[in-house]
Amino acid sequence: MTKPDISFDHAAGGTLVIRISGPWRLRRDLPDPSGVQREVEAASARRATFDAAQLTAWDSSLLTFLIKVSDLCRQRDVVVDRDGLPSGVRRLLALAEAVPERSGARQGGAMPSWLARFGMAVLDTRAPILEMLGFIGQVTMALGRLARGKARFRRADLLLAIQQAGAQALGIVTLISFLVGLILAFVGAVQLQQFGAAIYVADLVGIAMVREMGAMMTGIVMAGRTGAAYAAQLGTMKVTQEVDALTTMGISPLDFLVLPRMIALCLMMPLLCLYSDCLGILGGAAVGAGMLKLPLLVYYHQTAGSVHIVDLVGGVFKASVYGVLIAISGCLRGMQCGNSSSAVGDAATSAVVTGIVFIISACGIFAVVFYALGI
Repeated sequence: MTKPDISFDHAAGGTLVIRISGPWRLRRDLPDPSGVQREVEAASARRATFDAAQLTAWDSSLLTFLIKVSDLCRQRDVVVDRDGLPSGVRRLLALAEAVPERSGARQGGAMPSWLARFGMAVLDTRAPILEMLGFIGQVTMALGRLARGKARFRRADLLLAIQQAGAQALGIVTLISFLVGLILAFVGAVQLQQFGAAIYVADLVGIAMVREMGAMMTGIVMAGRTGAAYAAQLGTMKVTQEVDALTTMGISPLDFLVLPRMIALCLMMPLLCLYSDCLGILGGAAVGAGMLKLPLLVYYHQTAGSVHIVDLVGGVFKASVYGVLIAISGCLRGMQCGNSSSAVGDAATSAVVTGIVFIISACGIFAVVFYALGI
């Protein structure tokens, strides 16, 4: 017999004999348990037994069928006798019924309403926010220990982190800042030349770079470069259980691993912002001198007259805040990393996305606040 099958026979005393035959496999066309229900109702059976003499093979599909049949019989007060089943099947059925089913475990397949789905989504976002706030609190406590001189980390690690976040980042910051200044100047020149106001390209580039673009572009570059590196480094340390080893030795991982990286990035971001401002203005000057034929001295004086110290201080302050956000994003995702190699890549990706989102959000907030203050 190549197909699973069931047949019925009615014995004396209102007994229904259910004969199970053939191979019962998941990939086969299995009989419907509703046939047992019809036979029970038609014969008004009071007892059900099984005959599995012709059963050739079975897997979990047979167990599922028998459990459904048993439930149907219990609903109609029909006694189920399992002596005719193989011993392995009886043991598995007894094991499955040893723990009662939890109330409400079987839920309907209807999709919840949009309001319920929205509420569940809101509740799902609560845990990451609380975890981030907890991490910020722990970092604040670590900074307090640093101020009291009780933070435990190696000065060599701090100097190495400063070098990685500062000097080694000059190349990419140079390229991006110069090109951004060049692009701003070129776009402005195309429009301002129509009104004979090409000289104001210097104002456009100078103000845009010093107030916004220098800090923001440097922050985005550092989020993709340093923030991802922090997440990957700390994530790898979690996978190799180095973080657990520090905890076992009584050394705070936040002091030893997170604090040097945060200090280095917060110190280097204002300097990189100033460097980015200069390179962006230099890129605008290249367009002014090459395309608009403006003398470099005239371009310099126009830029110096349009950019004020308040603009410069505001841009550097933004860069400092961006540095804090990048460091928190990278270190947080690294400390949240799982224990697999793929989790390290996920942590690095999440650090970049989180850092850029934080930077753009903070930039919008700063724009509103500075406008309200008249800066």
